[in-house]
Order: sequence, then structure tokens, then C-alpha cells
Amino acid sequence: MWIENEVIRRDLDALLEQPIDFSAFDGKQVLITGATGLIGSNLVNALLYYGLGRENPPTVLALIRSEDKARRMLGAQLEQCPHLKLVQGDVTTLSLPDTEVDFIIHAASQTASRAMVEQPVETILTTVEGTRNMLELCREKKARMIYLSSMEVYGKQPKGKKVTEDDVGAMLPTRLRSSYPLSKQLAECLCAGHAAEYGTDVKMIRLAQTFGPGVPLEDSRVFAMIARCAMAGQDVVLHTTGESAHSYLYTMDAVSAILKVLLEGQKGEAYTAANEDTYCSIAQMAQTVLEKLGRGESRVVFDIRKDVPYPDTSYLDLDTSKLRSLGWAPQYDLPEMYRNMMETMQ
Repeated sequence: MWIENEVIRRDLDALLEQPIDFSAFDGKQVLITGATGLIGSNLVNALLYYGLGRENPPTVLALIRSEDKARRMLGAQLEQCPHLKLVQGDVTTLSLPDTEVDFIIHAASQTASRAMVEQPVETILTTVEGTRNMLELCREKKARMIYLSSMEVYGKQPKGKKVTEDDVGAMLPTRLRSSYPLSKQLAECLCAGHAAEYGTDVKMIRLAQTFGPGVPLEDSRVFAMIARCAMAGQDVVLHTTGESAHSYLYTMDAVSAILKVLLEGQKGEAYTAANEDTYCSIAQMAQTVLEKLGRGESRVVFDIRKDVPYPDTSYLDLDTSKLRSLGWAPQYDLPEMYRNMMETMQ
């Protein structure tokens, strides 16, 4: 079968046990943008896995930019799942005049911090124009849509504050890295505006930093660096104080949250998705991973670098009570998130 990895199959089996009305997708057409990204590809797999053996499975329309990349990532699914269709195009210009669409999961976005700084204009336009185009498609097709936003829309928050959907912190619009969070904020405003002005059935979900199976070994983000060090028995060398503290989210918990809000969330509303129990500083996370999953000889080492422009210290302790009121709850704690990711990185 196309799902050969035991970790991923176990995750998918557990997902189908969650209180989500998967039958709402029976016989429906689900368009997923950003389908080769970490979250998008997990959503593709989730809906295909649900459809296995069903008389009337959902059809997944996977919007991709590179067919070669899509076939590398989804080749087995394409061969074995006739209800997976590739749609090649750009999210900012895509038109589907002859295709029915019942659900839209808009996951396409810039995710590389370097590109946000080096290509801020493209980052902004892809987010805003892509979301506007998907909203117009949603309105035209009378579909239901969810927009994948980010915890970064909350900006800078004080230490010790529990952050709810109504909290917005400061962001400098002249700082190039702000191209990502500010464009995400504007895209959310477009979604809320569409829902209010046109009745478009769209919801938003603000995801904490998400990781799990599918993160490549060479990923440059700090959580992946910590995993590599634990696997290799090396010290985790931090070039900052490691005080920044955030909440995190496992990939399959993100999938369950997205589907829950898509089906049961209020249109025009935003929901925060995170595992509140994972809130910790980078230094604390590194120490936990080395202690629980390392080889026993590694430690956290601080080599403070004043000459490198690392991000400012930040705190995001996210409140997920609004999402939990729909009956959602995360299933994976931080060690299990790392354990599953590391097993698939090997």
C-alpha cells in the first residue's frame, strides 16, 4: 500500500478515531493548495487514507507548482489512488471553471524565513493575492473554505501572557521579515471581510510551529537542528540565550484541527491550534529532547553570537480554548512529536 511508513500509518489510524465527521467528505471534491508542503501533504494523505475501501471516497484536487516534485512526494498515491488529481498552477491565478469544488483547504504559503527577507514583495503578494483568488473561487463554487494562518499574526507579546485570538502585538511594517506575519493578518482580514460582505463560508486557523513526520533531515529550523544533534549524539549549540518560548503542534494534530474547524467552525472566525502543554523555551526544549531521546552524552551549549542577526527574544503562550470548545484536543506531547519525527528522518 502507498502508506508504507509505520509511524505515518499509525498516525493516520489514530486520526480516523478523532471526533471528526469524515463522512462529510464522502463523494466531495476537496481542493488543497500547497499540497506538497508539510501540512498540505499530510492533509492529502489523511483524506486519501479515509477514502480507502469506501464506496464513495472524496476526490482530492492537489494544487501543485512542480509536477516533478509532486510525483516524487505523491507518486505512490497517484498510482494507487484514482481519487487523487494533480492540478498544476499558481494559487494567485488558478481558475477551475469546469470542476466542482466542495471544500478548499488553502495551505499554500511562503515558509522559508530567508525568502521572507530576500523576497518580501513576492511573499506579500503570494499570501494576499492567493487568498483573494481562493476566496473568489470559494464564493463562485459555493464551497466551504479554511485558510491556514500562523501564530506569527500575534506579533510581540509580553512574557507570562496567555495569548487569545483577540490579542495582537506590535510588528514593524518596515522590517522585511514582517512581510510574512503582516500579509497573514491582511489575508485573515480578507477572509473575515468575504464572510461578512458576501456570506462566503470561510474560517481561519492560526497554527503554532508544526513539525513531525515529513520534516527532512536537512531542515534548517532550530527544532530540526535539535533532533539531528540528539540522533547523532552531538551537543546542541545555541548562539542565543535560548529564552524564546513558544507553543508547538504535531503534524497530525494540525490536520485534525484543520478538518475540525473546516467542518464545525464559525464562518469568518479564527481559531488557534497548538498543544498548550508544549510551551517551553528553546533551551528547555533542547534539554528535554537530549534527556529523553538523546544518547546520553550530549548537552546544551551556549555560544552567544553578537555578530549574527538572530530574531529577538519572543514569547507566545497560546490559548486554544476556542478550538477546544469544538471538541478538539491535541494527542501528541513534545517527546512523542520528536520521537516520531526523528524516526522518519533516519
